[in-house]
Amino acid sequence: MKKIVLASLILVISFSASAQTKKKTPVKKSTVAAKPSAKPVFRNNLDSASYALGLSIGQNLQSNGVNAINQELFLKAIKDVFANQPAAFDINKAQESINNFFLNINKQKYAGALKEGSDFFAKNKLKPGVKTTASGLQYEIITAGNGPKPTADQTFIAHYTGTLLNGTKFDSSVDRGEPLTMPVRDVIKGWQEGLQLMSTGAKYRFYIPYQLGYGASGSGPKIPPYSALIFDLELIGIQ
Repeated sequence: MKKIVLASLILVISFSASAQTKKKTPVKKSTVAAKPSAKPVFRNNLDSASYALGLSIGQNLQSNGVNAINQELFLKAIKDVFANQPAAFDINKAQESINNFFLNINKQKYAGALKEGSDFFAKNKLKPGVKTTASGLQYEIITAGNGPKPTADQTFIAHYTGTLLNGTKFDSSVDRGEPLTMPVRDVIKGWQEGLQLMSTGAKYRFYIPYQLGYGASGSGPKIPPYSALIFDLELIGIQ
């Protein structure tokens, strides 16, 4: 999930991922009172490289939002690798643990966006004319169409304008003066579902929760992680 961090961890502990603890396991902070540590002594290049590896991993973890790890288990994993001891769990479990660990960190970082989205959809579904599907997609019909509806296997032609909940516009084919032509299956999940509700010629407004949009990662600098999105979409045609 965090490629730089994972690459460092792979190099040092070969995915003996008992080095990482999942969020559901209490993350222990050091109980020793903070005090200046003794200056390390480097007797040879191995000493220098060993310290540099630890420094690189520590800085990468910290820069990606990790404020605490279980240092005892972290060091044990490294020792197990170099002692050729069996790992506590396999590579798939290791990857799952690391992914969940960073996912939880990200959710804490963007807790405000998550709450904003949750509050918005709870209120928006009560507005007259707004419909909610089983997936959580919300929409309202601006103009009903009378043509065929696209299927997942077809290519659509549409004009759209996308905004964040605060009204910030992040993209618009209308502003560019050129409609979007793309296979239905290649767009975000909210669009995939929404397009198949529309008849050609229709105009809908879609309210898309983050899990049907760009998810926990967002998209570039304009769409932050966990962003709920609003799209005004006009289905012009089907190829």
